[in-house]
Amino acid sequence: MQKFKPEQAMVDVKREFGEHGGVAPSISRSSTFTVMEPDIMPEIFQGIRGPDKGGCFLYSRHFNPTTSILSRYLAALEDTEAAVCTGSGMSAIACTLLQLCRVGDHIVSSDTVYGGTHALMEDLFPQMGITTTFVDPTDTAAFKSALTSKTKVIYTEAVGNPTLKVADIPALAELAKKEGITFVVDNTFTPVMISPARLGADIVVYSLTKYINGASDIIGGAVCAGQEFVYRLMDLHTGRVMLLGPTMDPQVAFDVIQRLPHLPLRMKEHSARAMAIAVRLHKLGVPVIYPGLPSHPQRDLLESQINENYGFGGMLAVNCGTKEKAEELMSILQNKERFGYIAVSLGYYDTLLSCSGSSTSSEIPPEEQEKMGLSPGLLRISIGYSGSLSSRIEQIERAVRAVGLTNEGQ
Repeated sequence: MQKFKPEQAMVDVKREFGEHGGVAPSISRSSTFTVMEPDIMPEIFQGIRGPDKGGCFLYSRHFNPTTSILSRYLAALEDTEAAVCTGSGMSAIACTLLQLCRVGDHIVSSDTVYGGTHALMEDLFPQMGITTTFVDPTDTAAFKSALTSKTKVIYTEAVGNPTLKVADIPALAELAKKEGITFVVDNTFTPVMISPARLGADIVVYSLTKYINGASDIIGGAVCAGQEFVYRLMDLHTGRVMLLGPTMDPQVAFDVIQRLPHLPLRMKEHSARAMAIAVRLHKLGVPVIYPGLPSHPQRDLLESQINENYGFGGMLAVNCGTKEKAEELMSILQNKERFGYIAVSLGYYDTLLSCSGSSTSSEIPPEEQEKMGLSPGLLRISIGYSGSLSSRIEQIERAVRAVGLTNEGQ
């Protein structure tokens, strides 16, 4: 397969200009749209006409000119036929799975997923008659063993949140194809780094809130897939995005459009800094988890799946052992060293710190956290790119020494 270059895809995609020739597309804030002749409106409702079928818009919960531009850019970036934007990452995930599953259906999912995703599958979906079996994302055989005659979806994160376990996307894609099951990948941690659709995924979901936007100032999501599935999501009668209504605001879409061109540059810098910090922590004997380190069990697997020159991502973790030790380290890093901020989320240009077991993964019961390898003291760190790298390394080195996490000379 020819190497995919996401940054080139952004150059090659047809650019949209403002209505008066502006280099940036216009923001269309209209909730509803006129048609030039009365007989056009019924054709829109029948699906005969639409944004890509005659350039017709109806209502911004259905399609909006500005959000449609972002959808098209994201499809190009992901190398899928189409995409649809939503109001949040969770709405993208929920609408996708609800479009694919009915009462009595079954999902096989990685057990290292975002806490909200876990709660959706473990707690909410059973109320709708949809069940889920959770398995280790590194064990493709476990996915196969968990399949039943009712399984409709295999679901995984490309790199697991927060344990940073790496899924074998091509192997899972092959399994799903063989069994006639839809394969969904959450690529929030690794946009442009990994292109799941090119590795065999049927559907790729995102929280745009994170790396793709990069400024921690909007909430958004996206579903990148084949044209037929996007049409299903937006169907006037049964489309989950259309009828559940997680509409993205056009201003949000515009902001993300403006930040997409430098996403590849940002991801490279996040990765380079995370690698440098991880290498230093590893040398100090700190229990650091980073997919780019030779000590990471799936390093070679990840390297085989990433696009060239993007590194191994901007996320790393430090296993502090206990929640108390993690909180002590976070306090020093934020309040004394000014290394980063104690806050959830990721992909910001400043570093964000959180103790996952008691925050973003707190929806997962303690016994399941233990089973998935999530320590109560696992500190998830989204490495930013503000400040000089040398100063950031000095700051975190002082902090880990202060809490006794190094084992130099042992």
